[in-house]
Amino acid sequence: MRINYLLYVFLLTFIGLTACKTNSARMVSSFNEGWTFHLGDVEGASSAGFDDSGWRKLNVPHDWAIEGEFSAENPAGAGGGALPGGIGWYRKTFSLDKSLEGKKIFIDFDGVYMNSDVWINGNHLGFRPYGYISFRYDLTPYVNFDSENVIAVRVDNSEQPNSRWYSGAGIYRNVWLTTTNTVYVDLWGTYVTTPKVSSEEASVNVRTTVKNDAQQPVEVSVKTSVKDKNGKTVATTDSKEKIDASASKELQQSLTIANPELWTLEDPYRYTILTEVFSNGKKTDDYTTVLGVRDFTFDADNGFFLNGDPVKIKGVCLHHDLGCLGSAVNKRAVERQLEIMKEMGVNGIRTSHNPPAPELLQLCDSMGFIVMDEAFDMWRKRKTTYDYSRYFNEWHERDLTDHILRDRNHPSIFMWSIGNEVLEQWTHADADTLDIEKANLLLNLQRDASSLHASDSMSVNAMLTIKLADIVKKLDPTRPVTTGNNEPNPRNHLFQSGAMDIIGFNYHLPDFDNVKKNFPGKPFIATETTSALATRGYYRMPSDSMYIWPQRWDIPFTDPSYKCSAYDNCHVPWGSTHEETWRKVSENDFVSGMYVWTGIDYLGEPTPFGFPARSSYFGIVDLAGFPKDAYYFYQSVWTDKIILHVFPHWNWQKGQLIDIWTYYNNADEAELFLNGVSQGVKKKGNEEYHVFWRLTYEQGTIKVITRKNGREVLSKEIKTAGEPAQIRLTADRSEIKADNSDLSFITVEVLDKDGNLCPNAENLINFEISDNGKIAGMDNGNQTSMESFKAPYRKAFYGKCLVVVQSGREKGKINLKATSDKLEDASITITTK
Repeated sequence: MRINYLLYVFLLTFIGLTACKTNSARMVSSFNEGWTFHLGDVEGASSAGFDDSGWRKLNVPHDWAIEGEFSAENPAGAGGGALPGGIGWYRKTFSLDKSLEGKKIFIDFDGVYMNSDVWINGNHLGFRPYGYISFRYDLTPYVNFDSENVIAVRVDNSEQPNSRWYSGAGIYRNVWLTTTNTVYVDLWGTYVTTPKVSSEEASVNVRTTVKNDAQQPVEVSVKTSVKDKNGKTVATTDSKEKIDASASKELQQSLTIANPELWTLEDPYRYTILTEVFSNGKKTDDYTTVLGVRDFTFDADNGFFLNGDPVKIKGVCLHHDLGCLGSAVNKRAVERQLEIMKEMGVNGIRTSHNPPAPELLQLCDSMGFIVMDEAFDMWRKRKTTYDYSRYFNEWHERDLTDHILRDRNHPSIFMWSIGNEVLEQWTHADADTLDIEKANLLLNLQRDASSLHASDSMSVNAMLTIKLADIVKKLDPTRPVTTGNNEPNPRNHLFQSGAMDIIGFNYHLPDFDNVKKNFPGKPFIATETTSALATRGYYRMPSDSMYIWPQRWDIPFTDPSYKCSAYDNCHVPWGSTHEETWRKVSENDFVSGMYVWTGIDYLGEPTPFGFPARSSYFGIVDLAGFPKDAYYFYQSVWTDKIILHVFPHWNWQKGQLIDIWTYYNNADEAELFLNGVSQGVKKKGNEEYHVFWRLTYEQGTIKVITRKNGREVLSKEIKTAGEPAQIRLTADRSEIKADNSDLSFITVEVLDKDGNLCPNAENLINFEISDNGKIAGMDNGNQTSMESFKAPYRKAFYGKCLVVVQSGREKGKINLKATSDKLEDASITITTK
């Protein structure tokens, strides 16, 4: 058994090494397949000779927490998703071809949550506490070419709570094996900027760090080429430089692109920078970097401009989990989330509140989003008992540096956020009052460091803000630095530091009116807004009553429904409705834009409730990816699509008073009919975004018609549904790749005999899948469901649920069958290619 498995691992590794991006100079291969895993701590598991034959066999990315059971006893609490943590071990046995001897061998982790220790052949490579940071280890001194190698990774997520939301646990992002020659471009070793951009030409500056790990000095020639999307070279230059043994050197080069294609939100055109390194007449490395040519400014009076055009940032905040898939990154799952957001009219993403997976930024580059890339949710002062604040003093410089170096070439990133609602905004009785000598010792600053503007009268918190901003600006002076602040007072220590290029407010709509007075000359953005609450499919009437839940963030709240109304009439006390927020942002030119909390529901932080609620109510889209009604409000004001959205459903009790809301655009009026009888014409007034009617329920059909200049624009009917009778399966993609990773998201709907959605259906549905695919996850958007995300069954929630099907490596057909008592079966076929 052991021998067979080792052969399997070797074959997977060999396949990965040969199927990757490869040439004689550099080889980058996926290192995701063929791992073993054990949940729990194990003595001796770091040793190369340890017997892991009884461990579970799996591929990464992997999140063990999402496989667990929900429980109030799990120490993460409802705020952490009520799922388990613990300690986990991963091991991988692999072989290296003899031809690689003499080359550099690196392992690159995109992210491990959290407290990871890594060994190669029993040699400890290092420890990284921050679960969102990417990191590399040099395997070269320790690998074998004539026998097997063993990577061992210990992940410790046992001390909880350590996050205010669901973090996941494990090697939850991709792992790569990188092989280079001894003269090569260093990790994240290029920095590309475009200091001058016009439609006629763009100047491109490229800084390349070349490392020489050879035992003697070398003279290198670095050729840099800019290639368009068809691979045609549009600019090129080369430079020569001597590099000492075991040293590195940065080379600076300049190029010009004539008549450049600009990166825009509508057409995010990307060039490729190809860096080729030569030594002694031989190519020793090549390295590619994405380039988006664009020009942007943030203006204190007029907001944000992209390529000279005013653009209101219509953004959302997104946490990193992927719903029923947990935090284990899957590029298609991330892409689906962004597609749903794009369809809503979103043009901006805030990576709340941590460095994201690289795949998210790659997709934002290619799809056209304005990204606020965020580093930390806390600094020195903790928000939860075991969070990153324990490591901040020792690790913040390294982690922030690695974050900026990794991400600074992404054209989608337009600003850096160095913190979210950090407690250092305020003065407390602890380290804030340290004398200047102790503060400088803590912050590694010099008393006379005039560049930091530090003085005896400046608070430690302000000095820390300066230090973090300076780290960013040293590595990337081309983008502004901001923070998400829930203290709008100018006495906020972060504001007093003077280090904020853009003033950022979380919430505090009334304080927007004082921004220009309190922060003269400073651009402004609403870094986090709204926090409206909704459960898809649930409506609390009268709809013109406002439900502000909880009374205060620190006062426990409960409601027997554990649901929040999907009319825009429920929000937290520090927040506001969707309509109210957009009105404030849209009417003030100086507001660069906003990032709504949140675009999609996420695991954990089930405000306003506690357990058994275990996922959020904040999203405009639910955890399964099904839009709530507010989604269509944004479509009506953020897109050019012609929109008519009528809600709620039409299945109620006879005689009940029901409020019918309609979001519409491109029309002057809307008229509602009940069973063919007009209930009146409504028109939106100034600063209004919807109309509504209050009707006495009677079974039948409601119909809304919108008109412009008396002519019909759109119409929408909703019928009273009968008893559940059948299941409908609809795939977002009926053809996927046979790559052991690609996904098809299948919407499951419970219908009556006439094909109408049954809006209150909660039938238990079972699923069977053929061998060449697997069910990666199940969901229904219900914030209180205790069903496992990995079980092959799910209850419908307000008529819907979701199945996520993952491909294997076989080309062919994947068949999924859905069955339920008293319902007609349904099947769907997904083709894998």
